[in-house]
Amino acid sequence: MLFGDYRVEIVPDAEFRLDGGAMFGVVPRALWSRVAEPDAENRVRLNANCVFVAAGRERIVIETGVGDKWSAKQSAMYAVSRERTLGESLKAITGYGAEEITVVVNTHLHFDHAGGNTKLDGEGGAAPTFPNARYFVSADEYAHAESPHERDRASYHAENWRPLAASGQLELKPATYEVVPGLALETVAGHSRTMQCWRLARGGRTLYGFADLVPTRAHVAPAWVMGYDLYPVETLEAKKRLLPRAAREGWLCLFYHDAEAPLCRVVEDGGKLRAVRFEDNRQSSEHSLN
Repeated sequence: MLFGDYRVEIVPDAEFRLDGGAMFGVVPRALWSRVAEPDAENRVRLNANCVFVAAGRERIVIETGVGDKWSAKQSAMYAVSRERTLGESLKAITGYGAEEITVVVNTHLHFDHAGGNTKLDGEGGAAPTFPNARYFVSADEYAHAESPHERDRASYHAENWRPLAASGQLELKPATYEVVPGLALETVAGHSRTMQCWRLARGGRTLYGFADLVPTRAHVAPAWVMGYDLYPVETLEAKKRLLPRAAREGWLCLFYHDAEAPLCRVVEDGGKLRAVRFEDNRQSSEHSLN
């Protein structure tokens, strides 16, 4: 997909599952199970939809998925399912290998967004997956990852960022910054105080990556907020600010964890928002919630 003179591709990492109650917070199971069928352990199907951007000389990967450093026990716990590594998917979809990536961007350092930053090094440790890349994360998020809240401590695995600091590849960024012209990150509080969302504006079009603010199409409804969010009221406020604008201005929206249709448009109909699948420049497969 072309955005002006930039190339954009969705690069899925791996499917996995998380508890449905945690994913939908105060929304009753009777409602959320209509759009996210739980398994026998009450887990719902998710994905990690990373994004590749080719911008001039820069070849950028936004988010790196869950990674493949998991033990058999951990893989079973989260029902991690993959056909190939992120690097293999990147090569198959974009034609570029991991060694050709110049920038990696993390919206935050939770394991399902930064797990592929590193890979096992064969000696019981971890090494950068993208050996020639600069890795960008906000300084505030890095500080939070090193001293996390009790409620999200389990989501931070230091092997996903400390090897990058040791190699000199980790670059700490401000709350708002630009990766390349037209691709900007901004801190949006809710999921945490330090998570960022990203926006690509190029060629008269906008693609907005909501990260964990709106993780799936089912979370477009304002009150559908994850139980994982440290500040759910702020999540709600941010959604009420951003999603109507996305509908009004015709943004493409990237819902990072959606297992079936991560790339959508948001439309407003009768005072309610719904996500509409984007595919081959056509809109189809409507998904709406009350």
